[in-house]
Amino acid sequence: MAENRKKALLIKLSSLGDVIFNVPLANALKDAGYEVTWLVSEKGIQIVENNPCVEKAILVPMKKWKQRGPSLESFLEYLSILKQIRAEKFDIAIDSQMMLKSLYWLLFCGAKRRIISKEGRELSLLGGNEWIDNISYKPDSPIVMNYLRYANYLGINIAPEDIKVTLPPRSSEQINKIDNLLSGLDPSKKTVAIAPATTWANKHWDKDNWRSVVEYLSDKYNLVYTGGNGDNELIEYISQGKGLNLAGKTDILELIEVFSRVQLVMAPDSGSAHLAWASRNPKVIAIFTCTPKEVLGPLGSPNKYVSLGGCGLPCQPCFKRKCLLKDNKNACTYSPSVEEVISEIERLMS
Repeated sequence: MAENRKKALLIKLSSLGDVIFNVPLANALKDAGYEVTWLVSEKGIQIVENNPCVEKAILVPMKKWKQRGPSLESFLEYLSILKQIRAEKFDIAIDSQMMLKSLYWLLFCGAKRRIISKEGRELSLLGGNEWIDNISYKPDSPIVMNYLRYANYLGINIAPEDIKVTLPPRSSEQINKIDNLLSGLDPSKKTVAIAPATTWANKHWDKDNWRSVVEYLSDKYNLVYTGGNGDNELIEYISQGKGLNLAGKTDILELIEVFSRVQLVMAPDSGSAHLAWASRNPKVIAIFTCTPKEVLGPLGSPNKYVSLGGCGLPCQPCFKRKCLLKDNKNACTYSPSVEEVISEIERLMS
């Protein structure tokens, strides 16, 4: 590696979706000549580790520290990671997490230039020595382009059609595992993957709507359901035994392999929806309830990526984990209609 290549530290610890949204930023930095190191937590490590856009991934075990609680052991682990970071002698550090949990990493990383947006929360602004304008300029500004404003600040300009999204390669063992899991699908039919769950109950589309869509699709397409072990009850309800349930059977890299083989992925605003977009192969229908589709929806051609939702409620988008409405509780989770979703499926799959 050239000795004069500048070194950049990207601090984006979580969540899975937000880590994916920062991959184009990492690629932009790399293509501009930076050697990129990414500081990431357990939620995003499989996206960052071995990703072509980064030279090195450094794991911050936040989940382990939270489970353990305050302890000397955790503090010593923190110091060890910080020592590793400072030894790299970074030219720049970018904090796109912009929260208290990233403040200490930015403040003490040793980079000459420590860059953060002025919209940083929870005292995170104290970690920087260069503060750029708010990266979220407009309510309808796509989040991927928002994060790329850190690159713009460094003189790196990327148009939406030129963004680069990369993911780590899958091993032969992971490929073989997915071969076996999908071996029973009918090769004469196209395949639709449905990932109906996410971590926020208020982001979920109504389960009876899902059930109606599954009923309509079950004879036309192979149906594959993905998620975690905790999603099985929901999947059993909406599927009524129709299709292949892979919930709890894949890790992140294996899920990427599944998505790379299907023709369409349907999901609410979730890590699965964003992972499907990042895999670049399937068409994606993302369903939005309490979060803004204009910001978080998959970026790209409307003939490949569709964001649905929004029923005109004055509270949308609220970004609340629990609905605050006293009347018409969780009204946003019933939109879009089943007919609207089916219409988009047929348009994309025709």
